[in-house]
Amino acid sequence: MLNVPALMAENLVSPPVLFFLLGTTAALLKSDLSFPRELSSALALYLMMAIGFRGGAELAHAGLSEQVVQTALAALVLGFLLPGIAFLILTRLGRLDPVNAGAIAAHYGSISAVTFITTTNFLTFLGVGYESYMVAMMALMEAPGIVSGILLARAFSTQPDRAVTNRTVFLRSLVREALFGGSVIVLLGSFAIGILTGKEGTELLKPFVHDLFPGALALFLLDMGLTAARRLGDFIRLGRFLLGFGVVMPLIGGSLGVLGGRLVGLSPGGATLLAVLAASASYIAAPAAVRLALPGANPSLSITLALGVTFPFNVLVGIPVYYTLARLLLPS
Repeated sequence: MLNVPALMAENLVSPPVLFFLLGTTAALLKSDLSFPRELSSALALYLMMAIGFRGGAELAHAGLSEQVVQTALAALVLGFLLPGIAFLILTRLGRLDPVNAGAIAAHYGSISAVTFITTTNFLTFLGVGYESYMVAMMALMEAPGIVSGILLARAFSTQPDRAVTNRTVFLRSLVREALFGGSVIVLLGSFAIGILTGKEGTELLKPFVHDLFPGALALFLLDMGLTAARRLGDFIRLGRFLLGFGVVMPLIGGSLGVLGGRLVGLSPGGATLLAVLAASASYIAAPAAVRLALPGANPSLSITLALGVTFPFNVLVGIPVYYTLARLLLPS
């Protein structure tokens, strides 16, 4: 039997997570430590590029298979299903209005690339392998959840949307925000370059995309710790129900992700990554699309939930829990 507390403790002593805790502590102590916005953006861009390139190069080595297609279908189903579950919980149990419920559902249907990258580091730290193509699932799941949450909000809202008068322009803008945002372009583009260049490209970029990666991730999580802790003051706006939702919804998504991994025959490491994709919430791509499509939604609710509650929960607790569940349900 796997020891969940021991896995959590091991996760907590990995350098990137410790840097996240350092950032959180610094913010709680009201330190003047801060990151220039340009540096945060550059680090995020680097992490997307590195994980995309590495995934593409490894897929080029492994080759396309039936399992890749099956995993992609499972990822798409999760991307469309999770916003519906979140929307139902928020409107029926939380009595939230459809616009804000849809906005939050869009964030929870989409994914957090940083949580995914942190999980790959956790698995590497444990010496656990995983399917190289899971990075493609990350790119695949980002858009469906955003679109689904927005459509649910608009379908169930009784308030006319005066901000959108031309449906064609609206749909074009929504698709552009969801499918062609900077993070998706860098991720998919780097993935494609990794496939095209394969082993030769990996050898050429190894010092950049492999050797520098752990340090860049640690620095980025230091910044994320600062940002998440500084949103603690917004918790009073959430209320107990939404705080609970920020913890329970990841567990629902993570469980469904592990079950999906079992159905398509992923390894425990691959199923853990699919679980994390299903359990995480977007705080980069989703806010931009939601701001465009649902101007009446309160952004502090969804962003505080995604970044201030769910992200720390997943980094500190969720990842070891999903891995434990994957090990219990899937053969090694």
